[in-house]
Amino acid sequence: MILGMSVSTFTSVHVGLSLVAIASGIFALLGTPGSRKAAGLTALFLLTTTVTSVTGFFFLALSTRVGMGHVIGVVSLIVLVPTMLALYCYRLVGPWRLIYVTGATIALYLNAFIGVFQAFGKVAFLHPFAPTPSAPPLLAAQFVVLAIVAALGALAVRRFYRARSLAPAQTARGSRSPRRSARLPGGFAGARRAWSRAGARIRPRSGRGCAGGS
Repeated sequence: MILGMSVSTFTSVHVGLSLVAIASGIFALLGTPGSRKAAGLTALFLLTTTVTSVTGFFFLALSTRVGMGHVIGVVSLIVLVPTMLALYCYRLVGPWRLIYVTGATIALYLNAFIGVFQAFGKVAFLHPFAPTPSAPPLLAAQFVVLAIVAALGALAVRRFYRARSLAPAQTARGSRSPRRSARLPGGFAGARRAWSRAGARIRPRSGRGCAGGS
């Protein structure tokens, strides 16, 4: 028993949390910075990643041998500390923006890394392809995971910095547009009045012309 649950039930909960962490991490990195949906997915990702790492240590009750999953859990928790500080304490100001994106990317990769490793070790139809940690199919799968997560991280950096660069321009544009729109109506009206006055000066007076002709 672990935390009042059978080993199989606890393992299912642990695996479910890790899958939620991976899925929410992908969508959090792909989300629009500053949106409510991205903020919710980010909170879910950080929470489930933390709980997944912590619950992994409870398996030490079954065996005192420290495995790769426990080492990954320690590294993940260490990475999550500056990541959460950057997001919730420093609000992604200055260099903390890059610290957050880097930490979130590393945390997502560690989740995916241990997920692939456990899948080849525990899933029956995958285990024959990688009976050892150095088997080529397992290494190839880990390389693909690394490439995908690295691409997601690079895309997240680009989106975050693009959102930051567009914000001042939109603010400046919004502050200038009312002033310009306030000037335009007056300018058109003034030009119209001036044109009317000029036309009145050069227009012949029809009454006098007819009288002079007669």
